[in-house]
Amino acid sequence: MFDGHDQAIAALLRETDLLPPETLAALSEECRLTGRPLAGTVVARGFVEGRELLHRVAEHLGLACVEDPPPAIAGEVAALVPGDLARRYAVVPLRADAGSIDLLAADPFHPGMAGDLTFALGRDVRLVVADPGRVRHLLRLHYGGEAAGEGRPAEPEESTVPAGEGDGGLTEADLERMAGQTPVVRFVSLVLSQAVRDHASDIHFEPFEGEFKVRCRIDGTLRDVPPPPAQLALPVISRLKVLAGLNIAERRVPQDGRIRFAVDGRSVDLRISTLPTQSGESVVLRVLDQSAAPLQLAELGMSPEIAAGLQEIIRRPGGILLVTGPTGSGKTTTLYGCLRIINHPDLKILTAEDPVEYEIEGVMQLPVNPAIGLTFATALRSFLRQDPDVLMIGEIRDLETAQIAIQAALTGHLVLSTLHTNDAAGAVTRLIDMGVEPFLLCATLEAVLAQRLVRRVCPACRERIEPPAALLAEFGQDPARTDLRGFHRGRGCEACQQTGYQGRTGIFEWLRLSEPLRELVRQRAPALAIKRLAVERGMQTLRAAGLRAVFDGHTTPEELARCV
Repeated sequence: MFDGHDQAIAALLRETDLLPPETLAALSEECRLTGRPLAGTVVARGFVEGRELLHRVAEHLGLACVEDPPPAIAGEVAALVPGDLARRYAVVPLRADAGSIDLLAADPFHPGMAGDLTFALGRDVRLVVADPGRVRHLLRLHYGGEAAGEGRPAEPEESTVPAGEGDGGLTEADLERMAGQTPVVRFVSLVLSQAVRDHASDIHFEPFEGEFKVRCRIDGTLRDVPPPPAQLALPVISRLKVLAGLNIAERRVPQDGRIRFAVDGRSVDLRISTLPTQSGESVVLRVLDQSAAPLQLAELGMSPEIAAGLQEIIRRPGGILLVTGPTGSGKTTTLYGCLRIINHPDLKILTAEDPVEYEIEGVMQLPVNPAIGLTFATALRSFLRQDPDVLMIGEIRDLETAQIAIQAALTGHLVLSTLHTNDAAGAVTRLIDMGVEPFLLCATLEAVLAQRLVRRVCPACRERIEPPAALLAEFGQDPARTDLRGFHRGRGCEACQQTGYQGRTGIFEWLRLSEPLRELVRQRAPALAIKRLAVERGMQTLRAAGLRAVFDGHTTPEELARCV
């Protein structure tokens, strides 16, 4: 019973006080000299009942325990585990559902076995402790032969690399063969499919020394995915590169590509980026799911006042609208929502994007490619010869792009674009710092929308809480106000994966350039002065919008502090 794990059994017996220390010491020495297993000796001598020991082992390892396994396993359940895998790890399937499987394990102490089997079977594996002799009997009954090492699983293969070769000696054919292995194909497919179903925006494959991490960004935060063994990092990354049509033999320079992947009957685009690191290639996939894109402004959490102001601007025949915020704040989604509103057959709409994230019917969309000289600036110059009405520029990154955008606005075109600034007022001073003349900015810039995305409190486990007075004081609020009692938090449940959050909503800062504000721009006033005057004239700051979302129970103070 539990051969080869005398030290673990001795530690368990010592911690649980099942045997007096002197008795345990004597039995351990006897087993060391005779080669008999400690667990079997303890049970055979009557010091501990076999069932009691099984339960203690299960409790020690945090696993379930079955005292009396069935005499046989249903054929359809046994077929879920290949024979060679069952024999190698000395496991027998007990029961299974759509995404998980319970395995009786003859050696539950085997390190890393659950992770290896999860990877190989493409299901969540739950190990179950049972009498090793009964497990081996079921193994012989259903799979024939015997497990490696008389019931102890053989060590997993150290590497899928051909013997005698290091990573540098692999040929392209070796990499293609490794990438095509069934467990690798199954694992990659499983991770990509689940990430899309969980509405992940990015999927990270990160090799480290002795570890291979897989993480998904869901609702703006990274969450770990059960990874495969570290030695399979190269085959998994090679598989991703094969799917993207990249050069799998080139691991010295970054590469970019695209994967079209089918999930639940719909097609999803994945933008792939590889980066050589000290421990191997890091791969990040950006998920571009057409069906998951919230292209309606009403879905973004925008207040009716801001939505009305935004719609008034985008229906103008000319001028510039800027959307600002950090990466991942939903700027492009907002611009797509604007295009959807004004997308009519009587308007010619052109976009330059890096890359084109979502396709909009009736809109001419151009992916920029700086590697061949197709930048935002060169795309804009070509656009002006295409007789457009509306232009969308993915981002204003330099003076040249800003100048052409202003030229387009001055000649009667509506220009939509994004900028990386912390708030709306900062967009004005950022353009001036680039070299744009203030009088040109005053003549063309109509409004700036700054935004952030904050996680929503999970509706399935939300609970009302009394906000601490200190917390209200930190946010500059009077604890005596009765309208500030709508604080909610999520306890954490299966629906939100124990995070307390599910989905995201936007908070917005809307800066409409009135004549007094334009005068400050002409004077090259600092962003703080522009923001102060805008607030005096009724602008709600990002912080104020976030506080309103907290007080209305949509998000939490911790989430607001993380994002603003």
